[in-house]
Amino acid sequence: MGALDTIADYFDFDEHNTNYRTETVAGVTTFLAMAYIIVVNPTIIAPAIFGQPPGELDPGSTTEIAGETYTLVQVEQMLAVVTILASIIAIAVMAFYAKRPFGLAPGMGLNAFFTFTVVLILGVPWQVALAAVFVEGLIFIALTAVGAREYIIQLFPEPVKFAVGAGIGVFLLFLGVQEIQLVVADESTLVTLGNVLESPIAAFSLAGLVLTLLLYARGIRGSIVIGILVTAIAAWVVTLAGFVERGTITPEQGIEGAQYDFTPLFWGFVDGLSMIGEEPLVFLLVVFTFFFVDFFDTAGTLIGVSQIAGFLDEKGDLPDIEKPLMADAVGTTAGAMIGTSTVTTFVESSTGIEEGGRTGFTALVVGGCFLLSLAFIPLITAIPTYASYLALVVVGIIMLQGVADIDWQDPAWGIAGGLTITIMPLTMSIANGLAAGIISYPLIKAAMGERHDVSLGQWVLALSFIAYFVIYFGVQAGEVTF
Repeated sequence: MGALDTIADYFDFDEHNTNYRTETVAGVTTFLAMAYIIVVNPTIIAPAIFGQPPGELDPGSTTEIAGETYTLVQVEQMLAVVTILASIIAIAVMAFYAKRPFGLAPGMGLNAFFTFTVVLILGVPWQVALAAVFVEGLIFIALTAVGAREYIIQLFPEPVKFAVGAGIGVFLLFLGVQEIQLVVADESTLVTLGNVLESPIAAFSLAGLVLTLLLYARGIRGSIVIGILVTAIAAWVVTLAGFVERGTITPEQGIEGAQYDFTPLFWGFVDGLSMIGEEPLVFLLVVFTFFFVDFFDTAGTLIGVSQIAGFLDEKGDLPDIEKPLMADAVGTTAGAMIGTSTVTTFVESSTGIEEGGRTGFTALVVGGCFLLSLAFIPLITAIPTYASYLALVVVGIIMLQGVADIDWQDPAWGIAGGLTITIMPLTMSIANGLAAGIISYPLIKAAMGERHDVSLGQWVLALSFIAYFVIYFGVQAGEVTF
């Protein structure tokens, strides 16, 4: 038996009826869909390290880390490297231990919470915030090891489990159409249709989206990758030909000459550990909030993308879910140590799954692409963000098929499932969508006289969400202070 056969056996290619080509295309697709995090995460985390809102920073801004002075550009370069390394660590666990085709990286939304709420609003030093993420990761590792996280996820009401996929689909679709400027902000209606005759990005995005959908409809393997690359190449051809200025439909500049020495961020984390005792109540609140949001974001994403892959059982549960959960726990812990916020499973994994990815080899390819990106950061940043977001639109449409699994005639299923699906995109949060479904289900069941169908654990889960929102909104309103 050759090496390729051994690898194929390890990842159970035959069981999943897949092959190297399919898994590779799926891995590259997932990477292209989530590669934006390499550029976006540093721009979100950097203001936390500088202690200033983004609008007050410029490339020449400086800050002191571990006794040395660094510019904004240098800090963002460090964070780009850290983002890649944290992703690789988590993905390695996903590939070899969980053997699932999911990509992981520092989570969007969670990084914004880290910077804008915890550091800039609550005034928690970024070093302490990293320590909180580290502790959260350790708690996740412990809970996952004993199966507690799996037990809690199994408490999710069935309509919520089956609605998560469609909810994430609408969430991705809404994110995608905004980024490609087919939907834009409007003062009177909040959102409206973008003008493709006025916006070059909208025009190129629409052309790329049509191409991708046509390729997908024809059953062309790699249709999403082809759509992304063709759109990006076309944008650069038009730009280099002089029809539009650079920066209009292509990135103005990439991250060049990355500073690979990220040890200053590690020493900042070490300083954070020593500062925990100074504000213990604040630290506990930050740990709790990171824990709560990350737990349900990750759970929702795993269930949603697993539904598309056909991994869920008849009850809507993911067998051996503790293994992929361990990947994000290890990634979060390691990521905090080297300087980034919570690592989580990415909803963009759906793009690779739709291309046929079914095993850990898909994740391995994603990790390999992240590793290669260390040497080719400028090339990655040459792909316009809107081109990558075409994948979200296509996958979002495909994931809507999940609504067929919901019994809409049953009020408890219809209300819990409907709220799960709609609250996610309307609040831009997977966790909030889950909360709406989890809280509403036992209440509707009780109103229907079917309280015996609701377990004690489901009531506790619903009350936990209510308690979380009371604390969260109290902090926002300034009623909870430290």
